[in-house]
Amino acid sequence: MSITIVNQGRYISHWVNALKEKRPGLDVRVYPDAGSPEEVEFVLSWNHPMGVFKQFPNLKCIASTGAGVDHILKDPELPEQVQITRIVDENLTRDMTMFTTALVLNYMRGLYQYKAAENIKEWKPKRYLTAKDVTIGVMGIGELGASVAGQLSSIGFKVNGWARTEKQLQSINVFAGNAALDDFLATADILICLLPLTKETANILNKSTFSKLPKNAFVINVARGEHLVDNDLIEMIDLGHLAGASLDVFRQEPLPESHPFWAHPKINITPHIASITNPETAVTQILENYDRLQNNQPLLNVVSQTKGY
Repeated sequence: MSITIVNQGRYISHWVNALKEKRPGLDVRVYPDAGSPEEVEFVLSWNHPMGVFKQFPNLKCIASTGAGVDHILKDPELPEQVQITRIVDENLTRDMTMFTTALVLNYMRGLYQYKAAENIKEWKPKRYLTAKDVTIGVMGIGELGASVAGQLSSIGFKVNGWARTEKQLQSINVFAGNAALDDFLATADILICLLPLTKETANILNKSTFSKLPKNAFVINVARGEHLVDNDLIEMIDLGHLAGASLDVFRQEPLPESHPFWAHPKINITPHIASITNPETAVTQILENYDRLQNNQPLLNVVSQTKGY
């Protein structure tokens, strides 16, 4: 059985090299040079062409090359019987945790403001926030969210979480379900979105949500661009309700040059680099599932098509 890579330009050669280095002789194919469609059973994928999977009548597993699977689940022609897996990698978790912590500290110490002042040679010290001044709210207490919340708590922040279902985390008060969302938002001076992208969470960062945050709250989105209603964010910043935002993900990537986020002085942009899968460290779990599929064993890190995570 081969591993067929169906990937629109995301580190294809890195994955091919990592797979072959780990297992010499492995039959690795890159779509569209996948051979006979009937032979394709295991696909490694990121941002595939919509509808491509229906070409493979014997497809059994689609393995995402990242922690997210929304790029797979949004395909309206996704075969129902196919298992979908995602990457769970301590390196991804560590990188997301460090990056998100950096965004929090960048805002609290006003570093982005000093960079702007540097450009005009302005020497103007400003007051800064400390951990006792703010409560951080983390939306999404999965693998990544729990790590981010734990790290921020460990360096002195009061941290609350919000999850779809009940979660127990040391030193973190977790609000559960839609009924508790308003109470959670009311505490969040800094709101961090780490939710999976599902039908229920799409557009959740909207004007209604922002209005329930404390005045001068700051928003960080490192989940998916589709969580955020762009114009609502700009409006709530310009009205003075939000202090600003740091965004690493966008509805269209690369972010178009004409998008108003680029010119907004209170919106910080990074190009979707919070946490990037390293094929060299992630390839082991891909091959583990490849072997499990051949041996009719349960796969690791399977995602529910219904829940979206």
